[in-house]
Amino acid sequence: MRVLVAGSSGLLGTALVERLRGDGDEVLRLVRRPAQGPDERSWDPPAGVIDDGAFDGVDAVVNLCGAGIGDRRWSHARKQVLLDSRVEPTEVLAAAVAKHGVPVLLNGSAVGYYGDTNGPADESADRGEGFLAELCARWEAATEPAGDARVVHLRSGQVLSRRGGLMGRLRPLFYFGLGFRFGDGSQYMPWIHLHDHVRAVAFLLRHDIRGPVNLVGPTPATNAEFARALAKTKFRLTPFPMPRPLLKIASGELADEVLRSQQVVPKVLADNDFTFRFHAVDRALADTEAR
Repeated sequence: MRVLVAGSSGLLGTALVERLRGDGDEVLRLVRRPAQGPDERSWDPPAGVIDDGAFDGVDAVVNLCGAGIGDRRWSHARKQVLLDSRVEPTEVLAAAVAKHGVPVLLNGSAVGYYGDTNGPADESADRGEGFLAELCARWEAATEPAGDARVVHLRSGQVLSRRGGLMGRLRPLFYFGLGFRFGDGSQYMPWIHLHDHVRAVAFLLRHDIRGPVNLVGPTPATNAEFARALAKTKFRLTPFPMPRPLLKIASGELADEVLRSQQVVPKVLADNDFTFRFHAVDRALADTEAR
């Protein structure tokens, strides 16, 4: 396939480009600077401008654009950045997909769509409450200009990787013996190993699946289970939890999202016989922390 990838320099995009090229696909990367190589095409989402010829012969577009959800403390301005960095590029790409007749658009989203699930939630579950639920709903709605293209909403959980992401933020805390549960630790954390995430995206490129797809591991884990599993790798776990007030001071409104329970399950992938390499969070974390 010839695949055009936006957001190719981030954790997910970098790994996906490597995977697709390893599978023999031709990958073109959309970059927000002058193109510097034969595999790059330049674009300016705020201006709605994309290099001429960027979509020539393209079989599918994968859009993974978006500022990091947990990279900074949430403020009103930061929340606007999180929203704008997703909705605006998606609208531009969706319109271009329709204009150039590209048959497939795989677009980023997140399990934040479900809010607090209050029990298991598959792709048929209703939208929840909170800022992330609203962000995801608007992010997914921004694909509407894609017209007749097969659109997949990649509702990703927390991605576990040696390279960064969630572990990039947690590893220093556990290294210095400051690893802890958030709140009482009973809330479910949807997770997926980076290896399975990129495999799932490659799988979705080649299967006639459309609509929302939960990219999460098959065995949900609570925050307390996650912390214990990580502590078993090589880190120490403090017996004291991080209380809501301190979490609120450290991360702002993001604290409310961290303490939500999201028992999300990958029903669409399971129904279509996708096989996970990492079924349990302890094995996934052991792999990310292996040397």
